[in-house]
This record gives sequence, C-alpha cells and structure tokens, in this order.
Amino acid sequence: MQGTVGELGEFGLIRELTARLPLTPAVELGPGDDAAVVRAPDSRVVATTDVLIEGRHFRRDWSTAYDVGRKSAAQNLADIAAMGAVPTAILLGLVVPADLPTTWATELMDGLRDECQVAGAAVVGGDVVRGDTITLAITALGDLQGRAPVTRSGAQPGDVVAVTGWLGWSAAGLTVLARGFRSPRAFVEAHRRPEPPYHAGPAASELGATAMVDVSDGLVADLGHVAAASGVDIDLRAADFDVPAQMADIGQAVGVDPLVWVLSGGEDHAIAATFPASAQLPARWRVVGNVVGPARAGARGRVTVDGAPWDRTAGWDHFAE
Repeated sequence: MQGTVGELGEFGLIRELTARLPLTPAVELGPGDDAAVVRAPDSRVVATTDVLIEGRHFRRDWSTAYDVGRKSAAQNLADIAAMGAVPTAILLGLVVPADLPTTWATELMDGLRDECQVAGAAVVGGDVVRGDTITLAITALGDLQGRAPVTRSGAQPGDVVAVTGWLGWSAAGLTVLARGFRSPRAFVEAHRRPEPPYHAGPAASELGATAMVDVSDGLVADLGHVAAASGVDIDLRAADFDVPAQMADIGQAVGVDPLVWVLSGGEDHAIAATFPASAQLPARWRVVGNVVGPARAGARGRVTVDGAPWDRTAGWDHFAE
C-alpha cells in the first residue's frame, strides 16, 4: 500500500489495520465498536500494560515494523503467562506521525497479529492518534482458567529456582547491532523477536510453582523482585547456566563476559519460577539455584550468585543513568 497514514486518514488507517485481524473463540465482539467484548469464564481477568517508544525501545534501522509488532506483543503476553494465565487478547494504543508510510503501520499490525496467534490470543481493538514519535501502548488480557495466580510473593525457603526460555540472547544481539553488525543472526533475531515460552507459565502453575516472573529486565533484577516480595534470599549457581559456544565467541570478540548477558540481559522474556524441592520438573526447566532462607530481619530479600552479591550490571532500569 502506497502513501502515508496522514493521506489515508484516521478512520482509513483503522479500517486497514482491523481488516487484518482474525478473532479467537475467547472474543465475543472484536474491533469496530466502542469497546471489545472478551469472554472471561474464570470470572477474573489478568491484565497488564506496557509502552514502547521509538528510539528508546526500538529503532527502525535495526528492526522492521513486523519485528516491532512481534516484540511489543511478546513482552506483554509473556507477563500474562508469568502469572500462570493463558493470554486471550491485546489492545493497541498507537501514536504515529502523519508522514509515516502506511505500509509500516500495516506491517506492525501483521506482527502483532502473528505473535498473538502464537500465544492463542487476538488483537481486539485500540486507538490511533497523531504524534511526533512512534509510540505503542499495549494492554494484554489473560484467563486463569480456574487456577490461582502465581505471584512474586510466594517463594519459600527450600524451594528450587528454575528457568525456561532463552537467557542472554537478546542482550548479545543488541550488542552485535550496536556495533554495526547483523550476525550471528540467531542472536540478532532474538533481540528483534523474542520467543517467550507462553505455555510454560500455566504449566508451571500446574507443577506447583510458588512464585513466578517474566525475565524482562534481567534475571538477577527480576528474581530480586521475587526475593523482595517473598521476603527470602535467593542464590544462583553460575555453573548451572547454559552459555552457548556462539554466545561465548561474541563475548570474546567484544570483551564481555557472556554470563553478564545471561544474568543481567533483559528482553528475552524467559520465565523464572520457584518450586518446592520435591517438584518433578520436565526437561524444559533448568534448575539454577535455591531459595536459601528468609531475608534477614529488617532487610529486603536479595539475590546472590555463588554465595556472593552480583556486583556487575544489575539489569534494566528506565530511570537509571
């Protein structure tokens, strides 16, 4: 499609975007009315929201519009899965400049749609407005299907800590892109289009997970939220993490210990959870540590690595220098 979104107009753009969207059985009424209607048979709705801004969360010279759509959906749907819920729907708030090519917006929607299909969800509506900087505000919804939510506050002393999904791949890919390269492709693609293990979240709930978190800001940082909320200390074992040979090669080439990416790199959207020591975990889960005890009186829970504080990069913080 030729032209810009300004030439197409607000309602023409909405028609083009919504025409690309299939629905799922969970959606009773999709785009086109004042609001969508999504079934909630559990009587509870899991909800989360995120904002992505061009130049801060993505760059058009590094990622296609389709990549941005896949990534923006993935990081929200992963939060739903990390509560032990099944994703059902997302809503999109889209801010774009009038001179944006229409094809960029439609390819973005294709990416959103396709990532939702991977998770079993659907795009059910949203809003578009004119602005100077491309901004996406995503709201994701999910269904607990009768299960209790798995929060960050349930970890118990004696639990094991396990992870599933990729760790450090996105950070390694970002490092490669920042140095002007586009390979190794697997790591670059991991940054452009993360692949959260959506089904692992509800499955972890069934396996007896006591606490769970989406790894978006870095494993140490995100497990730090679990430790603080649960009032426990967590210790990770560096030797139990998988560092692929190619990641180690990238690290050697750029002078970075790849363990820093694994423990501090964000945006892989792996899932980390604590389980009772007696839990029988399938092979997709890698046990990497333990909840070693309650936090000291008057102290926040903390995360250590091999018994020592992790004094390297802690993880992503939007307001850090």
